[in-house]
Amino acid sequence: MCPGRQFLSINRPQHRAFFEIQIPMALRTFWLSLAFLAVSCRAVSAQEAEFLPELDVYLKLNETVRLVGQAKDTREGGDPTQLAIGPSLELYTKPLVRLKRVTSFDLDDAKSRPLVVGAGYRYLTGSPSTNRLELVATSHFPTKPGLLLSDRNRSDLDWSNGNFKWRYRNKLEVEKTLVIHSYHPAPYAAVEVYYESQYRKWSTTEVYAGCLFPIRKRFELDAYYEHQNNTGKSPNRQLHGVGLTLNMYLSAK
Repeated sequence: MCPGRQFLSINRPQHRAFFEIQIPMALRTFWLSLAFLAVSCRAVSAQEAEFLPELDVYLKLNETVRLVGQAKDTREGGDPTQLAIGPSLELYTKPLVRLKRVTSFDLDDAKSRPLVVGAGYRYLTGSPSTNRLELVATSHFPTKPGLLLSDRNRSDLDWSNGNFKWRYRNKLEVEKTLVIHSYHPAPYAAVEVYYESQYRKWSTTEVYAGCLFPIRKRFELDAYYEHQNNTGKSPNRQLHGVGLTLNMYLSAK
């Protein structure tokens, strides 16, 4: 019997019991993870540390198109911390059955699609400010045992104070959804590399470890630790960051 049918077969008293423990369990797991990440950052206080909050709102227009609104603190490629805000448009291919099985409990239905392409605009604060065009293509692959592999290719085209620069970014991520009664957190690990035109080399490597914490059907918290190594300038710079993202999944239907 598939997990979905097992869940539907639970009687009402059991369902209420699972629901009552779902949110407290999620909060306990989330705060324990956040405390661990904070302690990790203190342990490397001799190097740079950063807290990176983010809000992402996804509005699904139909089965193949959605709008995305984003606001976040970002520190990428050795740049200073900036506020980035702006919209994106994403287009999907049709979902695959194997991907739908791996992502059956995931709030982000884009992960069930083998290919997602998007384009967006970001305004980055700073002195001077930056206008950015983002072009993104993400592929998803189901692997055993129940793992989701994502390969994101992204180009950032930046205009600032009359100057133009670009960077190419490739991010590989592996994610596994866990089943804890009726609750389904998803730990993940990722690595991303940057090629930056201003340095003419692969100058940045970022490593992530985090977990997605769904909150009912529309909201999700993404808590993660990030290690960033920048070799564009001399001497090399390292950043240890704790990120916290609130994802909101809405539908126009």
